[in-house]
Amino acid sequence: MVLLEFSMSPMDKGESVSSYVSRSLDIISNSGVAYRLNPMGTVLEGEWDDVMSVVKQCYEKMSSDCNRITCGIKIDYRKGKSGRLDSKMAAIEQKLGRELEK
Repeated sequence: MVLLEFSMSPMDKGESVSSYVSRSLDIISNSGVAYRLNPMGTVLEGEWDDVMSVVKQCYEKMSSDCNRITCGIKIDYRKGKSGRLDSKMAAIEQKLGRELEK
């Protein structure tokens, strides 16, 4: 299973780009791939081809009317492990002995 964190935004649409980013979140939420949105990007969890397909769909949508796009991607693969969107946080909270802010 792969955890893939990415952030994609247009560079040619001014200072506020939430209307473009929200289109990506529509694709992500309808993809069936598990995800968590955070203030700086989105983390997807799934098989390699599935998460990469979501990123590609987001790119294709954004590139339809954006001339310059920036995208940062970070990938963590761990064989045989799933549910890490939650379990990674739970492991840290267990070691701290308290819940973290969500």
